[in-house]
Amino acid sequence: MKRKAAPVPQGRLERLARLGLAAGELAVGGALEGLRRLAQQRSESTPSLLSAANAERLAERLARLRGAAMKLGQMLSLQGEDVLPPEFARALAVLRAEAAPMPVEQVRRVLGREYGRGWERRFARFDWEPIAAASIGQVHRARTRDGRELALKIQYPGVARSIASDVDNVAALLKLFNLLPFDVDVAGIVAEAKRQLLQEADYRAEAGFLEHYARLVADEPRLIVPRVHADFTTTRVMAMDYVEGAPLESLAAGAPQAQRDAVGALLERLLFRELFEFRVMQTDPNFANYLVQPGGRVVLLDFGATRAFSAQFVVNYARITRAVIDGDLDAVARHAAAIGYVNADDPPERLQAAVDVIRLVCEPLRHHGPYDFAASDLPSRARTLGIDLGLKRGLLRAPPAETMFLHRKLVGSFLQLARIGARVDARALVLPLIDRALAD
Repeated sequence: MKRKAAPVPQGRLERLARLGLAAGELAVGGALEGLRRLAQQRSESTPSLLSAANAERLAERLARLRGAAMKLGQMLSLQGEDVLPPEFARALAVLRAEAAPMPVEQVRRVLGREYGRGWERRFARFDWEPIAAASIGQVHRARTRDGRELALKIQYPGVARSIASDVDNVAALLKLFNLLPFDVDVAGIVAEAKRQLLQEADYRAEAGFLEHYARLVADEPRLIVPRVHADFTTTRVMAMDYVEGAPLESLAAGAPQAQRDAVGALLERLLFRELFEFRVMQTDPNFANYLVQPGGRVVLLDFGATRAFSAQFVVNYARITRAVIDGDLDAVARHAAAIGYVNADDPPERLQAAVDVIRLVCEPLRHHGPYDFAASDLPSRARTLGIDLGLKRGLLRAPPAETMFLHRKLVGSFLQLARIGARVDARALVLPLIDRALAD
């Protein structure tokens, strides 16, 4: 369901005031929940501050703010119940849906600043109803005077200059109310989130990634990357080809199994190529970033969250993946330390806990033959193990902040294949790429 249009709060003080209001609502909501429990003589293990109602209040506030505040909420929601209390994980999941679009007048002002006075004369047609609205910006279809059909990605006003303060304020709010219940590297997450979001807010940089990515996948005709139109692209507006296609999840509604498997294998191979071959990854697996065309072609739409990896980082992941597939658990522990999941001098039980989690989440890679992602209960088993080892027994270290966006892509890719009901031989796809990465 689409949200109603709502102005984007722009000034830092206005955005801080909105988050301050959220903090007040959380405190009042927690107090009221405590009184209700007292009146009903209920004793619960979950603190009253962490009620479902409070979680929904926070999610709604972040959704209205949009920008980095909403984006950080989306990132946290993907961490799931291993990191967040269950009520908050479920409530923040709504932030992954479409955002409220800007009112028409706000769109006019943004385009006037970016294109100058009389910008409307550059277009033969401009659709004021956006075709998509996300945390950082929204997309409009337009036709130029010379007949080009464009998708214009228009950034919400004030987003770029409010990134640092938004991230700091949301992190402070979470820490103030102790919503991150175990040893999370908050400072590292904040720094990584700022770095990534500042990149996402620079649409010229995204246009460069889009063009680079088109060259990387030029050998795969089933992958389509829209062309950038530099004459209509600025730091806050990106113009690219408007490309037709059906939503990726539409495959789940009656597409032949062979088609679902083929698209799933295409996406899974792309994921492995990004990490082990390209060393460049689009790290936002949101379903809205993909379209499907007849013949099983996939359109790749959004490259704001593109991340480059160092050669050593990739080698470390290739080594640990190869060790998992080979069943060499001692090597898994060694390479986990190289990545930063554990310290080499950690006690044996902590090393074993990390190995157990890594081995479990790599189940599709250990599986011989096609893995049925839709039939798998791996996400719930991984969540149960993470809660037991991390929250209850304190044996898991928070993963390094630099892996945050990689993990987002890995988790999201699993969910993509599960949603479309794909069966994919992930092991066969990844092994040649791992061996090539280790040989280079």
